[in-house]
Amino acid sequence: MEFLESDHNNFLVIMSCLVALIAGFTGLSLTRNLSDKTVAQKTLSIALASVALGGGIWSMHFVAMLGLQLPVLFFYDAAITLISALTAILIVGAALILLHFTKRTPVVISAAGALVGIGILVMHYIGMAGLELCRAIYTPLGIITSSTIAILLCIIAFWMTYYHRTNKNIFLGTICFGVAVCSVHFFAMASTNFLAAPQSAEFGPRMSNEVLALGVILSSFLIFGTFLWVGITYLVPSATEGMPQPSEADARVEQLQALSITGLKIPCERDGGKVFVSPSEVMLLRADGRYTQIYTRDDRLFCVWPITEATKKLLPEGFLQTHRSYLINPSNVARFERDKDKGRCIFDIGDVPSVPVSRSKLKEIQDALLVSRGAVRAD
Repeated sequence: MEFLESDHNNFLVIMSCLVALIAGFTGLSLTRNLSDKTVAQKTLSIALASVALGGGIWSMHFVAMLGLQLPVLFFYDAAITLISALTAILIVGAALILLHFTKRTPVVISAAGALVGIGILVMHYIGMAGLELCRAIYTPLGIITSSTIAILLCIIAFWMTYYHRTNKNIFLGTICFGVAVCSVHFFAMASTNFLAAPQSAEFGPRMSNEVLALGVILSSFLIFGTFLWVGITYLVPSATEGMPQPSEADARVEQLQALSITGLKIPCERDGGKVFVSPSEVMLLRADGRYTQIYTRDDRLFCVWPITEATKKLLPEGFLQTHRSYLINPSNVARFERDKDKGRCIFDIGDVPSVPVSRSKLKEIQDALLVSRGAVRAD
C-alpha cells in the first residue's frame, strides 16, 4: 500500500489546542456551586457543561482536521460528523450526571474521568470514519497510546477539579483536560496513515472543508462566548473572600465545642477568630457553598455548618426554612410580603437582606409566621 504524505497547518494546530483549553475551562466552571441550586438549575448547568465539554472536544478535533494537508481532495460525511459531536456530548453528560447526582467517591470521580476519556476516543475515531475519498489506517500502538493517555489524563483532570472544588483546582483540571484532548488527537494522528479511496461508501451527504469550517466557527464562537460569560463570575468577589476556610476536622471540633456550652451555640468566624452565636441573635442563615453566612442585627458571620447541618440543628429551635438555601428566625421577621406565587420575609434591620420564600413553602411560612408572631404583617 502506498500511503499519502500528510502534514498540518501549524496555526490551526495551535488554535485547536486553544479551543480545547477554553472548552475545558468553560465546562468545568459551569458545574461550580451546584450544591445550593435547585434540581432544575443543576440539570441546566450540567446540560450546558456537557455541550461545552463535548462540543469542545468535537471542535478541537475538526479545527485540527481543517489543518490536515493531503495531496488529494477529501470530504466529510455530514451525518457521521454530526454523530461524532452528539456522541461526545452524551458521554460527557453521563460522566457529569454521575458526578453530580450520585455520592461523589474516589471511585465515582475516577469512573467519570475514564468515561470522558473514552468519550474523547470515541469522538475521534467516529469523526475519522467520516472521511471520504481517503481512508485512515491505524496502528495498534497508536490506538493503545492514545487510549491510555486519554483515560489517564482525564482521570487526573477530574480528580484535580472535583476532589477539592477550588478555583485553582479548576484551572489545573482545565490544563489536564486540554492536554488530554490534544494528546489523543495528535498521538493518534502521528500513527495514522492515509490511503486514497475514490470509491468510499457514503452514509450521509458529502460536506466540504469550507462547510465544515462554517460549522466549526459557529461551535467555537458559542464556546468562546460562554467562556466570557463564565469568566465574569470569577471577577465577582465571593462572599467568603478573605475569610479563613476551615478544614472538615476543624469544623467538627468547633461544632463539638459549641454543643459543650450550655444551650445550642452556632460556631462562626469573626476577624479571624472563633465566636459562638446564640440562635436568638440570628436573623437568617444563607447557604454559601459547603458553609453558611449568618446575619445578626449588627454583623454578618461565616459559619462552618453547611445548610443541611444548620437545618437539622435549628429547625428544632423554631427556625423556618423558606428556601433550600435559607433559614430564618421567625421572631425577628418584620413582615411577610406575597406577590402571586412569590414571597419574601423582610427584617427592616440594618443591612439584613430580605429572604425569598419558594412557591412550595408560601402557605407553610405564612401560617407559621402568623402563629409565631401575630404582629407580623402579611402584605
